[in-house]
Amino acid sequence: MKKFLFPTDFSANAKHALNYGYSLAKQVKANMIICNAIIEPAEIPQAGLVSWPMEESDLLQDDSNSELKRLKEQMENKEETISFNPSITCISEAGTVTDMINRVGYQNDVGLVIIGTHGSSGLSTLLLGDHSREIIDEINKPLLLVPPVAKIKPVKKIAFATDFKDPVKDMEGIHILITLARPLNAEILITNIFDEDEHAADWLINELANKANYPHIYYRMVKAYHPVSGLDWLCEHGDIDMLAMVHRSHNFIDSLFRGSQTQKMANHIAIPLLVFPAI
Repeated sequence: MKKFLFPTDFSANAKHALNYGYSLAKQVKANMIICNAIIEPAEIPQAGLVSWPMEESDLLQDDSNSELKRLKEQMENKEETISFNPSITCISEAGTVTDMINRVGYQNDVGLVIIGTHGSSGLSTLLLGDHSREIIDEINKPLLLVPPVAKIKPVKKIAFATDFKDPVKDMEGIHILITLARPLNAEILITNIFDEDEHAADWLINELANKANYPHIYYRMVKAYHPVSGLDWLCEHGDIDMLAMVHRSHNFIDSLFRGSQTQKMANHIAIPLLVFPAI
């Protein structure tokens, strides 16, 4: 992962995610792209065909560029002479956030997208909001969701939570996760909190041992009456710095994003959540 992409709306939570991501980028020696999608006001259908004034669009563009420049300068003021300092690029374009993430991510070979969550209740507003759900569903890059209470510190342990319903896809996600964990020298904890069937888990662990070429991978089962309870326990007591999952239709994380389970879980999560797209 040599490039990180930071979509921002210039809010306090987005700036916290940027600071968290800057620290992570320094650790893994990745460069940074900070981007802002300029969303122009929608036209009112009843008013007929009206074009948005060019001078207003120029003002929005200028404001966006100024804010991005300010963020870049703040990050560059953190530079140290004895460690890696990420290069920072700023991009501001008109369009939707999702389209910009996919376009900029593809054009620049981005390895990770980092965004801040909103609201005092951790992930709840992000996961339950239609706009953010669209980002989770439609972007084609790994996505790191950083809650406002996430501490900026070295990442030493990442838990990969899975239901083992599709171990081949899980394997693909874990291989991507290793590219992040390796420069951090972080442990990867493969966690089964959904199913007591050990067959798929045994296959996955054996495949990782034979093919992953990464020594810091471990397996643990967390027994719980409900998956949300298991995730709560893992986040609170598992001594982990990041939680990772693969997002695909009809698995647990899909129901988590769609259902009321999110509200129960959100208040307890104080660590970043790494979501791999359906690969």
